[in-house]
Amino acid sequence: MTIVYKTRTQLVVETLREKILSGEIKAGQPLRQAALAEELNVSRIPVREALLQLEAEGLVAFEPHKGATATELNASQVDELFELRAMLEGDLLAASIPNLSEEDLAHATQLLGKLDKALGKENAANTWSELNSDYHNCLYSGAVRPQTQDLVNTLNKNADRYIRMHLLWAGGISKAESEHNEILRLCKMRDVEGAVTILKQHILSSRDEIKEFLSGREAAEKQ
Repeated sequence: MTIVYKTRTQLVVETLREKILSGEIKAGQPLRQAALAEELNVSRIPVREALLQLEAEGLVAFEPHKGATATELNASQVDELFELRAMLEGDLLAASIPNLSEEDLAHATQLLGKLDKALGKENAANTWSELNSDYHNCLYSGAVRPQTQDLVNTLNKNADRYIRMHLLWAGGISKAESEHNEILRLCKMRDVEGAVTILKQHILSSRDEIKEFLSGREAAEKQ
């Protein structure tokens, strides 16, 4: 049996993340470092470090004169974000596939291998999220459409906290893994239509699972 050692900061991150995602900590609720340190029986340093990590994940915001607060996770925002992603990323992939070199495809294969290994390690969500972006961007690199790529990067930044939530909470990984492999296989075959279809399905199925999770959470909060 492998014993995974977790730092105090990591334990605080996981505790607070769970409370925010489950709705126990409400959107806009102040996260006071002294009170959290006392509640979790740690010093303020791991609490401060944990809040900064959760800010990077989009679950916490630091506001002037207010300190850290939990951000809102909004089911209606998910629709627009993920539908725009499906449309623009589908266009990027279609434009990119004919121009992808063997080196690009080898790099994408290498990134997929790293994605598989990232799971189960400390900070898995952060590492997985970064590698996931690198993998998709590698497949879009042949498009040479910088303005579309900039828009996609902005959308992905806004969607990132939902993607991490999907990863941590809704078990979105196993499905993503098989879809990633299938997209790459179709890219290698230069099957533009097939690859774009699976990519859009990949993005929109994440949307549906995230919305289902958020709706369930909102219903539980009303009870």
